[in-house]
Amino acid sequence: MISIKDCIDYSDLTEDEVATIAEHEHLPYASAAQLACCLAQSQDGTELLRCLLKNAVCDAAACGHAEALRVAERAEQQFAVNHPQSPGS
Repeated sequence: MISIKDCIDYSDLTEDEVATIAEHEHLPYASAAQLACCLAQSQDGTELLRCLLKNAVCDAAACGHAEALRVAERAEQQFAVNHPQSPGS
């Protein structure tokens, strides 16, 4: 059986990134890990993850949720470093 940690490790995502997606998309953590793992396998999916994380930052800022904002900003920055945008995107 594949664990959540296996999914996260395979997708090359961080726990912050998965937690941010889970919270923003109102998904259980395990479902967010599976979704993120699948999306991280393609260029289009990576762009969608980038958009989800950016939206999570904007929504947390707009709602004044300081802790969610801190985690979402860190997740967005980690994702940008680990999954740089390809030229022309």
